[in-house]
Amino acid sequence: MTPSGERRVSAAALRIDLNSDVGESFGAWAMGSDEDLIPLVTSVNVACGAHAGDPVVMARTVQLARTHGAAIGAHPGYPDLAGFGRRDIVMDRDELEAWVLYQIGALAAFARADGAELRHVKPHGALYNRAAVDRDVAASIVRAVRRYSGELVFVGLAGSVMLDVAAGEGLRTAAEAFADRAYESDGTLRSRRLPDAVLPDPATAAEQAVAIVGEGRVRAHDGTLVSLHADTLCIHGDTPSAVDYARAVRDALESAGVDIRSVSR
Repeated sequence: MTPSGERRVSAAALRIDLNSDVGESFGAWAMGSDEDLIPLVTSVNVACGAHAGDPVVMARTVQLARTHGAAIGAHPGYPDLAGFGRRDIVMDRDELEAWVLYQIGALAAFARADGAELRHVKPHGALYNRAAVDRDVAASIVRAVRRYSGELVFVGLAGSVMLDVAAGEGLRTAAEAFADRAYESDGTLRSRRLPDAVLPDPATAAEQAVAIVGEGRVRAHDGTLVSLHADTLCIHGDTPSAVDYARAVRDALESAGVDIRSVSR
């Protein structure tokens, strides 16, 4: 601890990317506070119209990200607007690969039209959770990313199968941890179907973020200490008071001496 009581991290862990899932409004339905959230993060994962988002929202979100200097990434999910992409869907590998490629290409078009560049891909929701443990699903996503561009960074759950698959196919990877979500003792995220899946307040999220970056570990829901390395920390844009969470996390990391910058630049 410093004399002021602030926790500072070691010199070996002074850099982290802050990312958020954004662009999740659809038509008349508003989701999140992107205008206030995007300036607080360094990377954004933009919904591509399958689980959330629409062409107008995608264009607007890309413009916001470019204005505030945030790295732009695609956030493909299962084609499931009604379930917000949080329901597991069985798809054959070619169909899944095509859906992911379709979404990457759609967002890339808006980025290019706005003079920006797509930097990374991060799967969404149930697709993300399935790819973390299912090598075949992970491989379909990775093939889609590579077909679009081998230069994109693949963002996935720290310590998971999907990062192994992506690295094995020659993609750059970024290990992701979560500032606002509870963990299980095996390093997976606590299911949103269970209580306490989302951390209860910004201060708790900020404390978890500093522990992940500074100590390389997170305290699971059952109290177990889980080791993990993270290149990027996520704050979900649809979390109630997401802006307050993001501000608290960013302030805590900066007070701890962490350099916050995009991992994909």
